[in-house]
Amino acid sequence: MARGRYSSRQGADRQQLRRRVALEAARLISEHGIRDYGHAKRRAADRLGVWDEQALPRNAEIEDALREHQRLFQAVSQPQALRARREGARAAMRFLARFEPRLVGAVLEGTADAHSAVCLHVFSDDLDAVARFLGERGVSTETQSRRIRLDRERELQTPVLLFSADDLSFDLTVLPLDALRQAPLDPIDGRPQLRASLASVEALPASDAGSTRRDA
Repeated sequence: MARGRYSSRQGADRQQLRRRVALEAARLISEHGIRDYGHAKRRAADRLGVWDEQALPRNAEIEDALREHQRLFQAVSQPQALRARREGARAAMRFLARFEPRLVGAVLEGTADAHSAVCLHVFSDDLDAVARFLGERGVSTETQSRRIRLDRERELQTPVLLFSADDLSFDLTVLPLDALRQAPLDPIDGRPQLRASLASVEALPASDAGSTRRDA
């Protein structure tokens, strides 16, 4: 019986630690612009002196804590930042319409703030076509690469184009056309990534962080 009480107490203590780490990670994400949830979690655990792996929160718990932090501490500024980025996403998606753009990430999900880029997936079997299109229209880009998980077995190294317009940062992941059929896995929860076509983004409220449907 005593062992059962000890296990229960230990479980409650770990749950409390998970909550504290999630809240601290959310603060770091919100205040310092950290977008890698794993990095934010490790920094938060280090700051709090938490070394028990079982006391570390899942990424989904951190995202819930981020939404809570924004409601409490950024009730004015975060909706304003989200509104500006959703408007920027609509304009960029119209501009890039030939590449079947899909909005992904914090701007779609409602957690975008002043640190957030507008993240789009764009599609072409000619992976240089998007860069040429932008260059021909006077848009200067920085090219990087990103490894994404297509499914549980497959990964893809793909170009990423970064640029700024109207005081907003844009992040374009260039994918082959057949990637339109199935969204890659979300780095936060490992499920097919939430993404939205222009028609769906046009229907989004300007700054309401409510749920959005999955749109492949």
